[in-house]
Amino acid sequence: MKISRALISVSDKTGVASFARALERQGVDIISTGGTADLLRKEKIPVREISSFTAFPEVLEGRVKTLHPRVHGGLLYKRGNPKHEAEARECGFEPIDLVVVNLYPFEATIAKPDVTLAEAIENIDIGGPSMIRSAAKNYESVTVVIDPADYDLVLENMRDNNGETTLKLRERLAIKAFIKTSEYDRAIGNFLNREQTTEASFSISLPLVMRLRYGENPHQAAALYGDFDRHFEKLHGKELSFNNILDISAATNLIGEFEEPTVAILKHTNPCGVGSDADLRKAWDKAFATDKQAPFGGIIICNRPLGESLAKAVSEIFSEVIVAPDFEPEGRSILQKKKNLRLIRLVSSETSGTRSTRDIRSVCGGVLVQDADTANGASQNAVTKRRPTKTELNAMLFGWRVVKHVKSNAIVYAKGDRTLGIGAGQMSRVDASRIAIWKAEEAGLSLKGSAVASDAFFPFPDGLIAAADAGATCAIQPGGSVRDEEVIAAANERNMAMIFTGVRHFRH
Repeated sequence: MKISRALISVSDKTGVASFARALERQGVDIISTGGTADLLRKEKIPVREISSFTAFPEVLEGRVKTLHPRVHGGLLYKRGNPKHEAEARECGFEPIDLVVVNLYPFEATIAKPDVTLAEAIENIDIGGPSMIRSAAKNYESVTVVIDPADYDLVLENMRDNNGETTLKLRERLAIKAFIKTSEYDRAIGNFLNREQTTEASFSISLPLVMRLRYGENPHQAAALYGDFDRHFEKLHGKELSFNNILDISAATNLIGEFEEPTVAILKHTNPCGVGSDADLRKAWDKAFATDKQAPFGGIIICNRPLGESLAKAVSEIFSEVIVAPDFEPEGRSILQKKKNLRLIRLVSSETSGTRSTRDIRSVCGGVLVQDADTANGASQNAVTKRRPTKTELNAMLFGWRVVKHVKSNAIVYAKGDRTLGIGAGQMSRVDASRIAIWKAEEAGLSLKGSAVASDAFFPFPDGLIAAADAGATCAIQPGGSVRDEEVIAAANERNMAMIFTGVRHFRH
């Protein structure tokens, strides 16, 4: 069919006046909008405003002008289809045979370094993609042009075909149009994924809690955001530092593993020692005995109100922070004698209530987001000939709860109520084991009859053999190594009991 009516509405006006003039000379009725119509009129090209074509004004600052049944009806009705033809006449749809549209410059807008979300949203074209898609869907009858580079091609095709375009050209232009609209939508989606939260994106906006003196090091600026102050109340001491806050978070996650009365000591987010006892002072003694050097300048946490007896014990060493669900008056009075010691009360009724469900890490070019490692308990899948005794099982489970919070590679030697040696952050698992053994020797603690817990599988038997040589009689680890059978054989040769949990606790 000969092109008799065109709708032209472009943001990129390159060559549009010349194209429209050539169409007008071929007797094409031109409908246009806004700035495009103004330009064509200045060029003395007859043009009808879209509002006169639809008999409806442009409204909402131009947001609604081509979203009208007369526009889309004129594009979409099937030429030659009796039912469509009849409905088009009844509704007053005039055929639109050619659509010339390019879109608001969304990508150019968001490329500006100071672009705002509001500015970006205003440059999301709605009517343009709608017209393009309507025309492209009905390409059997309608020609759609989205690229000024195609103007001459269309004019040449019309001249060669008595004012018509060929089906082959219309099909090519329709495919090009759909590709363009999909790229346009993808650009919008990618931008909004960075700016707003959707199922396909991650976005975070948190209120400022406080600006910190500095970050991990004095040359780094830092601030705390979120609702940290809803979970923790500072009762005494200096302002919290960046590192204090990291340690408090790590300590809270660790103590949340224990229901029984427990004391833990941490340094640089790693446990130095953990002990459990109905008497909190004895729990402290067990934790402190693990390593009496590392806790200097560390953080102490307990899961019961801190009283006078424990306060006297912990006041004998230098600590940065002490965290407890409450401080009894006598205990608080003792600790407040240290001017700079920070006393932090866990406001949440349960320590587990303070633990985040998301773990967020910054990386080059973005952030990594994962579910927090909240896997609790351990499978009691004994893989050795000898099953663990009840005492051994308790020791393994205690060590397993602690090793989860030690930087990988991590090894913990434990009894059922205390840690005996901790090896953290080593490049090889056997080195982590050696450090844990050395730490126990330095503390004067025997590993005879202990349990060894490993955050990930033993890749070779050497780590397990080192533990056996040190006195461990049982081991708990995830399993899953290609050499599991060799490790199991090494355990059987030494009459060790071993459990595979099926759960790994890497902590980078």
